[in-house]
Amino acid sequence: MRAPPCIAMARQLTLLIGLALLLVAGVAVSLVLGVAEASDDVVRLRAIRAVLAALAGAGLAVAGVLTQGLFRNPLAGPSILGTTAGAAFGGQFSLLTHGLLVSVVPWMVPELLLPIGCALGAGLALVLLMGLTARSRSALTVLLVGFVLSSLFASLGALVTSLSQSSWELGRAVVVFSLGSLDGKGLVHVALALPLIVIGIAASWTWARDLDLLLAGRDEARSLGVSVERTQTWILVWVAMLTAAAVAVGGGVAFVGLVVPHALRPFAGVAHRRLLPASILGGAAYVVWCDVVARAFPAIGEVPLGVVTGLVGIPVFVMIFRRSEREAGA
Repeated sequence: MRAPPCIAMARQLTLLIGLALLLVAGVAVSLVLGVAEASDDVVRLRAIRAVLAALAGAGLAVAGVLTQGLFRNPLAGPSILGTTAGAAFGGQFSLLTHGLLVSVVPWMVPELLLPIGCALGAGLALVLLMGLTARSRSALTVLLVGFVLSSLFASLGALVTSLSQSSWELGRAVVVFSLGSLDGKGLVHVALALPLIVIGIAASWTWARDLDLLLAGRDEARSLGVSVERTQTWILVWVAMLTAAAVAVGGGVAFVGLVVPHALRPFAGVAHRRLLPASILGGAAYVVWCDVVARAFPAIGEVPLGVVTGLVGIPVFVMIFRRSEREAGA
């Protein structure tokens, strides 16, 4: 039985407040966690790190909502489209060629090379995806081509990693980026990622109604006035933008786009204008808390952020999946 609108609104507000408090608590812990004395510079660096974690989490969670809505599959994630692997490869390649690019382009700001590489890699993956599926934009074709592109860029990333091993410092930087890390990021990365993620979130809100109609099927959506091909094209663009920005600041952060929307859907519902704000706060809180866990073991060195998000996300995903199976069989 469907809840009255006032009760549904109260539940939504309660959920958003709870997620916001969880995010605030994670940021507060992030600011005080660490063995170093909490000087103004240290607090500033920790604050920047928390902001970047929140941006990466929000971007990936929204990308997951868009992907799952587009393909009508709650088990889908942005990584299946190839743009995440493309962004990671672009970042790895920029690290490999960092010295050469700085010497050839003297006016280039070194901190910009990694974000630019991620954006170009995600853009390349998007162009290939759109070009290879131009004749057939069916969901199955896009998924299959996206899977192939993910494998291609993952292999290219592995090649870059092997080539970087000639230098210990370079090899370490490439591996750390691949596993996910917020180290070495500053305000310039916030300034680059923030507008991209805000634009992607705002754009996703404008397409929420079309995504809701797509849940009933593509033919049904067409009959209700939705241009399915146009919607699919723009959703792919926004997913590529969001994943490129998130990878640029956080590296290889796994399972956020898959787990967060899937976990929140039973509480927020399937309507995208309810699911999106919950996923923004949930994704931000998830990555902030995972970063807290990654920094909580100074005796063994910092654990890669992507490892923590994967280790936490996988069992959460399994529990949600098993619950969904039980509810479907009931």
